[in-house]
Amino acid sequence: MSRRAVIKNHMLEAQLFKRRALVAAVFSVLLLLVLLSRLVYLQFFEFSHFFSLSENNRVRLTPLVPNRGLIYDRNGVVLAENRPSYQLELIPEQIDNMQQTLHDLGDLVALDEDVLKRFRRLLKRSRKFEGIPLRTKLSEEEVAKLAVNRHRFPGVEVKASLGRYYPLGKTMAHVVGYVGRIDGKELKRVDETNYKGTTHIGKTGLERYYEDQLHGLVGYQNIEVNVQGRELRVLDKIPPVPGNNLWLTLDAQIQKVAADALEGYNGSVVVMKPHTGEVLAMVSLPAFDPNLFVHGISHKNYKRLRDSPDRPLFNRSIMGQYPPGSTVKPFVGLGGLENRSMGHKETINCTGHYLLPNDDRRYRDWKKTGHGLVDLNKSIEQSCDVYYYELSYRMGINRIHAFLHQFGFGEKTGIDLLGERSGLLPSREWKKRVKNKIWFPGETLITGIGQGYMLATPIQLASATSILSMRGQVFSPHLLSQVEEPNGNEKTTINWSAGETIKLKRESNWRHAIKGMVNVVHGLRGTARNSGYDLAFKMAGKTGTAQVFGIAQDAEYDEATIAKKLRDHALFIAFAPYKDPEIVVAVIAENGSHGSSVAAPIARKVIDEWTRLYEGNLK
Repeated sequence: MSRRAVIKNHMLEAQLFKRRALVAAVFSVLLLLVLLSRLVYLQFFEFSHFFSLSENNRVRLTPLVPNRGLIYDRNGVVLAENRPSYQLELIPEQIDNMQQTLHDLGDLVALDEDVLKRFRRLLKRSRKFEGIPLRTKLSEEEVAKLAVNRHRFPGVEVKASLGRYYPLGKTMAHVVGYVGRIDGKELKRVDETNYKGTTHIGKTGLERYYEDQLHGLVGYQNIEVNVQGRELRVLDKIPPVPGNNLWLTLDAQIQKVAADALEGYNGSVVVMKPHTGEVLAMVSLPAFDPNLFVHGISHKNYKRLRDSPDRPLFNRSIMGQYPPGSTVKPFVGLGGLENRSMGHKETINCTGHYLLPNDDRRYRDWKKTGHGLVDLNKSIEQSCDVYYYELSYRMGINRIHAFLHQFGFGEKTGIDLLGERSGLLPSREWKKRVKNKIWFPGETLITGIGQGYMLATPIQLASATSILSMRGQVFSPHLLSQVEEPNGNEKTTINWSAGETIKLKRESNWRHAIKGMVNVVHGLRGTARNSGYDLAFKMAGKTGTAQVFGIAQDAEYDEATIAKKLRDHALFIAFAPYKDPEIVVAVIAENGSHGSSVAAPIARKVIDEWTRLYEGNLK
């Protein structure tokens, strides 16, 4: 059987090939069109997006932290400045044995366990080629040791930066405050963009109150980096704007004298210029070193401050609330004249105690034998309690409250510091609202001598005394005087508005109340007559003693047998010269027992220093 030959159809195969080639060509063209359309889309419509991504891989935007503004007293004494601070940094990729390096560095600089723990935390989340801080605030001796041994420690560097420093330390701690490391909560209350790169923020005092003025504006620089993120060069730069400088009303010398005079007592001294409201000094003792907080205070030091029974972190000048004691008597006496509850020449017979009608409880005077016949002048000069028991009974708590409220008792003064407390000026409505109890007549009596529920802060006492000295003119206490631009070319004076003037029905009533205060210091029987000796001018003052605890009606107060912390507080308010006042002083010495022997001499030292510095102001 013969094989049949296979005949090929070349025409059909050629047509089949052409069809397949055409389909493949069309498919390839479609794919190319899709690719080209995507390329066009990316180049023209997504160009800016991918250009930004590319630039971000090549260029890194880094913040430039502004220098913090300086703080000066009224005479140009620096209270807060920026000083070079040396920091020890380690670059991990250049160190072969990190543990050994840390051990060897411990022989040259102090490295406690808290420092090492913090470094190890940073080490885990940092890049190996970046410097990681190990110790801040190196001493000059430590810097010198590291410099001499530099060859032994590859990857170890000492870098300089600016850190906050407070030259006067404890003297200005409470009023100036301090800065510390910024935390998450603080970042939420500030403009986070403007705080890029900022590590510190004002924590207390003026540093916090005027944070917006002191911080400045952040700058930026574009840095070219390689694929590993290493810096190659700076491409462009927007410099930061330093914070403004603050000029305060404070006088550093008067502040120091006031602090030295109060030394040995917990308490406060506030000094003001009554015709402007400028605060010349604001001392709170005990104090603390604010420099401890700048670079991070140790747990040991913070625990010591926090747990101290003397509460050194507590600003007594604006937060301490004390019974004002007899310092309130000139105000109550003035209120009695204004309400015609008692004439300035009318006398009360003081036998050493006072009885309410139909009540056998004795409200005792500080002088057991009594003062005899007492008018307004004598009641202030000798601080007669019985006179004010009778006057308070006649006035009633409502009128006492209304009159004293005009002088700022029971409300904040509005001084430019955070944390001020309002004190307490009691009333019937207050007791009913807060304690759900009725008001008793005996409570009116003890309110009239600054005891009972009544509380005042040192800044309130100074402010109220200022109003009294100015015969009703109100100037709110303040600390900021001028804001200076960083270049120092221009200062802006802050204009503090005056309050509403207190108008009395008879202007002579001011004179009657102030006359008694002058006799406190210069009268033959004045309670502070020893502090008025040899003054070149006359000043007006009022001593006060505030009970820390109550004693039974028939019990005796024996200072010698009472623990110091339970002794009475000593108070004194004063202004001078009494006719044209230039200075107001309020002193509270906790557990000082007597305003005449403790608080008044403190005020005298302050006034003597003011006289030495500003004797040209005397009229």
